[in-house]
Amino acid sequence: MRKRAFLAFQMLAVFLVVSQLQAVAPRKWELRSREDFLKGKFSGASLTAEGVLSIGPRVEKLELPAEEFYLSLAQGPDGSYFLGTGHGGKIYRLGKDKKAELYFQTAEMDVTALAVDGRGVLYAGTSPNGKVYKITAKDKGEEFFNPQERYIWELMFTDKGNLLAAVGESGGIYEINPAGAGRMLFKARDNHILCLARTSGGDLLAGSGGRGQLYRISTQGRVSVVFDSAYEEIRNIALDREGNIYVSAGGAPSRSVSTVTPAAATPQAKTETEVSVVVSAVAAAAAITEGEPQPVPAGSKTAGPVAGAIFQVTPDGLARKIWASTEEMVYGLVMETESQRLLAGTGNQGRLYAIDRQGGVELLTQEGSEQIFAVYQFNQQIQVLGNNPCFFGLLPLAQNFSAEYLSPVLDAKILSTWGRLSWEAELPQGASVQVQSRSGNTAEPDETWSDWSPPYSRPDEKVLSPSGRYLQLKINLKGQGGRQLPKLQKLLVFYLQANVAPVIDKLEVLPANQVFIKPPEQEEVILGLDQASREGAKKKDEISLYLTPKKAERQGFRTITWEASDENEDKLAFNIYLRKEGENSWRLMQDNLSDKVFSFDTRNFPDGTYWLKVEASDLPANPPGTEKKAEKTSQPLVIDNSLPLVKNFLASQNRDSLEVSFVAEDAYSYIEEVKFLVRPGDWRVVFPVDGLCDSRSENFRFTVKIPAGSDNLLIIRVQDSFGNVGVHQHRF
Repeated sequence: MRKRAFLAFQMLAVFLVVSQLQAVAPRKWELRSREDFLKGKFSGASLTAEGVLSIGPRVEKLELPAEEFYLSLAQGPDGSYFLGTGHGGKIYRLGKDKKAELYFQTAEMDVTALAVDGRGVLYAGTSPNGKVYKITAKDKGEEFFNPQERYIWELMFTDKGNLLAAVGESGGIYEINPAGAGRMLFKARDNHILCLARTSGGDLLAGSGGRGQLYRISTQGRVSVVFDSAYEEIRNIALDREGNIYVSAGGAPSRSVSTVTPAAATPQAKTETEVSVVVSAVAAAAAITEGEPQPVPAGSKTAGPVAGAIFQVTPDGLARKIWASTEEMVYGLVMETESQRLLAGTGNQGRLYAIDRQGGVELLTQEGSEQIFAVYQFNQQIQVLGNNPCFFGLLPLAQNFSAEYLSPVLDAKILSTWGRLSWEAELPQGASVQVQSRSGNTAEPDETWSDWSPPYSRPDEKVLSPSGRYLQLKINLKGQGGRQLPKLQKLLVFYLQANVAPVIDKLEVLPANQVFIKPPEQEEVILGLDQASREGAKKKDEISLYLTPKKAERQGFRTITWEASDENEDKLAFNIYLRKEGENSWRLMQDNLSDKVFSFDTRNFPDGTYWLKVEASDLPANPPGTEKKAEKTSQPLVIDNSLPLVKNFLASQNRDSLEVSFVAEDAYSYIEEVKFLVRPGDWRVVFPVDGLCDSRSENFRFTVKIPAGSDNLLIIRVQDSFGNVGVHQHRF
C-alpha cells in the first residue's frame, strides 16, 4: 500500500513538473502506412498491401512432440503427414486423427528432406552424413542410397519414378532409380544445390548455395544458368501458371560467377570444404520491407549488403526483384495454386506474407516462433513449419474472431504529456476496435512502466497514461462470426513535450576586422516552373537555394558566431549584451536576432577589454512568461582603435646611410609589423632588436642605406595586431 501511495505521489509530482514546463506546439505520432504498422507486433492480425490493419486467418496448430527443430514435411496418399526433425534424426507421422507417432529413427542428426512415391513409400534425406533412406512402414526402413555427400537438401520424384536428390557440399543432383542405383545427373561449381522444381515443359530447375544461381537442366541434359542472383543462396523455387519462375535468395554477395561443368557419370569424391549453409533455423533479422519492382537482366549482379529478396524470372529470361529486405530472410516459399499468390515464410519475427501478381505484399499472420521455416501446399491446403519454438500448422480459409496489435514504442525524446488519441476504421455491424496505452521512461517496456490503461472505445479520447518519455499502444480487434471484420486505416496520438531550455553549444570570437558579407538579394524563382504558372508564383518566406556568406575584412569591426540547439526544436531568438572590464551591468546591444552571427563597429566604443554575452530564448514558440533561456559569455575581447606610436626617435646620418633607433608602442595590443620607406626605394620590413614582434612595446635599431635620388624623407609605418597604423616621418 505504501509503495502504491509513493508511486502515485511520484506520478503527481511528475505531472506538476510537466504542467509547468510544457511547450506550446503539440506534436503527433501517426501510424498510417504499411511501413509504420510493420514496426509493431501482430497477434492474429493481418496487414494489407495498402497498410490496413485487420483480423488475419487462423493457423491451426497441431500437437507435436517436443523437438529442437522440424525441418521437413511430406504428405502420404492417405492424407497423413510425415515430419523430419533436427538434432534428433526422427521422423514422425500424423494420421487422420492428427496424433503424432514416432515413425522412424535415422542414424543422422537432421532429416532435411522427405518425399513420398505413388505407392506411399517414404524416402528421407539426412545430414550431416548425407544418406537417403527408404521407409516402407513404421520402424521399417533401410539405407537406399549413399552419395558420399554431407547434406541431402531436397528430394523430388521424376515422371519416370526416379528419385532426384539435391546435395552438398560438392554441389550436385543425383538421379536414383527404384533399385537404389544412382548417378550424378548434374555437377555444379557451387558448394550446394539447395532446391529443385520442374517446369511444365519438363525442364529441371535447381537453386544453388555458394553463388546463388538458378540452373536449368533441359530434358536433353543441356545445362544453363537462368539467373545469377548476387546472393549466396537460392533457397526456394516456385512457378505460376504462365511459366514465370519465383526464387527466394538470401545471404551476402559471394564470389564471382563461375561456369558450370557437365555432370560426371559417377559420384565425385567428398571434399572437406567448410559448409556455408546452416541447416538449423538460425536468427535471420527483423522487419521485411517491400522493394520497388526493378527489371534487371537475368544473370546481372546487384550491389548492397542485403539479407534476402524474391525475384521473378519470366520465360524470356528477364528478372525482376519484387521485394527485398535488409533485415529478414525468406525461409519458405510456395505458389498458392488457386489464387496464384506467393506465400513467403520469414524470420526473425515468424511472419507469413502473401505477394500478389501486382507485387503487393500482405502480412497474413505473425506467429510466436522466430521463423516460419517452410511453407508447403498439399491437397489445396497450406502447411507451415515454424521453429524457435517449433510448430506445425495448417492454414485453412477460416478467420480469427479477434486479434491484437502491439505498436512500436514512441520515443517523444523528452518527458511529455499525452493528448488526444484518434483513429480511422471501418466497423461493420458487430465489429469493434479498442485501444489501450501504457507509458514509461525506459526504451524497452519493463516493470517500471505504467499498467495498460482501460480500453478506449471511441476515437478522440484523452490518453490516460501518465506523462513520460515513451508510449506504446495496444489495439484489440474483434469481428462478427469471422466475416464482419474491422479495418483500421490510421492511428494518431497527440502529445506535448515538456519545455526544455535551449543550449548554446559554442561561442566563437572571430579575429579583429573579420566580418561575413551577406549574399546579394535575388529574385526567388521556382526552378522548372511552366510558363503559364510563372506569374505570381513567388513565395517570399521560402528560399530554394542557399548562398553561403563570404568572409571579408572591415577595419574596426568585431564578429561573434555561435551554435545553439533546442530539444523541443523550438524557434529561437537571441539577445546580445556587452560589458566592459570594471563594469557590473550588461548593456543590450541587439535583441530578437534570428541569425547566429553578430557584428558591430568597435569605433563607437572606448578602447579596453570587453565581454559579449549571447542569450538564447525559445519565446517565439512559447507564451510570454513560460519561455526558457540559456546564455553563454565570450572570452575577453579587446577593443583597440588607438594608433601605435613611435617614441624616442633618433636618426644620425653618416655619408650615404642613416643610423635609426626608436620605440614602437601601443596601448592595448602588440606590435605586429614595422616598415620603413625612403623613396625612390620600396617599403622594407624591419625587425625589433630582440628579433620578434610580440609585445606592446618594441625597440628598433637599424641602418638605412640612402638611395641615389632620395627625397631625404624617412617614413616609419607601425601596425598593431588590430590593424591600426601609426606613421612617423623624419627629414634628413
